[in-house]
Amino acid sequence: MEFPITGVTINPLFLIVIGFLVGVLGGFFGVGGGFLAGPLMFWSGVPMNFVVGTDLAHMTGKSIVAAKRHRALGHVDVKLGMLMIVGTVIGVEIGARIIEFLQKHGNIDQVIGIAYITILLAISAFTAWESIKAIRMIRVQHLDVSDAVAFSGLKRRVHSIRLRPMVSFPDSGIDEISLWVVLGVGMITGILAGALGVGGGFIRMPLLIYFLGVPTHVAVGTDLFEIVFSAAYGTLTHAIKGNVDVLMALVMQTGAAIGAQIGAVATRYFAGPRIRLLFSALPLLGAILVIIRLLGGAMPEF
Repeated sequence: MEFPITGVTINPLFLIVIGFLVGVLGGFFGVGGGFLAGPLMFWSGVPMNFVVGTDLAHMTGKSIVAAKRHRALGHVDVKLGMLMIVGTVIGVEIGARIIEFLQKHGNIDQVIGIAYITILLAISAFTAWESIKAIRMIRVQHLDVSDAVAFSGLKRRVHSIRLRPMVSFPDSGIDEISLWVVLGVGMITGILAGALGVGGGFIRMPLLIYFLGVPTHVAVGTDLFEIVFSAAYGTLTHAIKGNVDVLMALVMQTGAAIGAQIGAVATRYFAGPRIRLLFSALPLLGAILVIIRLLGGAMPEF
């Protein structure tokens, strides 16, 4: 199937499968899925600027479906998500301007690719290390809990910041935390959303857990709730800049809508540390795909 806006020809079934897989993974892990969909689209020959904008468009629809399901399960902290959106929107615009700058100077593929690889590998390694420790801790200490975090040093330091105003998030079990910390987390992930074509979830979910102290299941649902808004804004700003292929996004969405609901329901059957351990493999996979593409690999013809 030819997509005239991007100027590429791709089998639509390939895009539907990408959408379905990203939908399942996104609904389960609370991420937009751009860390996987982006490299696959890039690997199949879609120009990087269209990868960024189109993936954000597809991500918006899928995240709405998954967030609605998590809301029904009681896994969404709406107050926390709404406050983070403020910082995220600012960050998305900064990220989109970075893409525009790199595109004009002709080195966008290399810069964005290297950024992908560095960030994804770091997140994968840290999350795997922490979740394995948490699982062992539960077994050794015979803890009867559905969630446990083996590394709480960052959380303690973040919560010791007393820069007012202070806010509380009862749905996440947070009694008091600086509003500026919440906005900062949102801005960091917003920049990633705008510059890397992701919802920021692959770093927001770990930050919610390790920095803010949000339970894993609530972090998953709240992350998806926030991605709805950040991805929608990212789609709009990239559409204005001509970086969105609407037809391609709609094809991917046909599979993503089903996958997102399956992934969201599946979280009910896994404890927090196991969700984080499984999550750690996804950024690693995304990094490998980008490395192959940058080294000159190519997708087979579909």
